[in-house]
Amino acid sequence: MGSSQAEKAASHARIVKTAAARFRRDGVNGVGVAELMQEAGLTHGGFYRHFASRDELVAEAVESALEQGNKRFLTAAARGGQEAYTAIVDGYLSIAHRDTPEDGCAVAALPQDVSRADERTRAAYGRQVENYLDILADLGSGDDRAAERRQAFLALSALVGAVAMARAVGDSDLSAEILSETAAALKELKERKEA
Repeated sequence: MGSSQAEKAASHARIVKTAAARFRRDGVNGVGVAELMQEAGLTHGGFYRHFASRDELVAEAVESALEQGNKRFLTAAARGGQEAYTAIVDGYLSIAHRDTPEDGCAVAALPQDVSRADERTRAAYGRQVENYLDILADLGSGDDRAAERRQAFLALSALVGAVAMARAVGDSDLSAEILSETAAALKELKERKEA
């Protein structure tokens, strides 16, 4: 790859990385192309050398953000069994995850934005939800796959919903309680099921 092609690829990756973080923090419509390009250290005029449209950037940025979240989920899941489940719940429902959406899970940060996005973006989001459901279901005892999947739906919905609510409420004590009580309930439910 020539140096100009390498520079273009590096600039493209920088734009996508910047957009992935900003979209998770501020929402897809919370930041404009000119602002993203400036933050990436590029001019607004160069945008169309990298993307055919804003929708293309949104799709790539959301895909990138989803991939980042997937890596963290897989790292925690690698522990296996109850230990993995606890690590996922504790990490997802942490104050750090709540307070840094730009580095957090796009499944929790972008559901409303993605619901209005193009098919490519929605399909990527859907694949990530399916992936998380599979990971969570695989952490079960394996005795009843349908029951494990049902439990995975409940757990993922609680994780995503708790983070969204904790970010939205104005009371920091209530926010922390949403996270801690949801974590405790999910772990208790899993322990009862496994017993």
